[in-house]
Amino acid sequence: MATILTQVGEEWIVDKLDETVQTTGDYVGWGTGAGTAAKADTTLFTEASEARVSATRTQPAADKIRWVATLTADAGKTITNAGNFTLSAAGVLIVHGDFTGVVLALGDKIELTIDLEIT
Repeated sequence: MATILTQVGEEWIVDKLDETVQTTGDYVGWGTGAGTAAKADTTLFTEASEARVSATRTQPAADKIRWVATLTADAGKTITNAGNFTLSAAGVLIVHGDFTGVVLALGDKIELTIDLEIT
């Protein structure tokens, strides 16, 4: 299992600091499929059919940003990975994490928390 700041996520941060992009990383999506999150990732393994949701963004520490979002299953499925994006469709995958599959039935929910800390 891994949680990775992607390469395109790093490039987005630099563009954000340089003020060449105006997007935020506030959209969270989840996916199915197998794999280990990697630096070169630009998408989830297999993005699930639910629309990405807008996360609540906070700054719990001076060097940390946190996104919290709740997604609801539109059918039975096993969720294995998640990430935050700059847009509700397409966009830059900033942080990608994989985890042991969570089996969901129609209407089940998962609250996802994504932290990015500069150390």
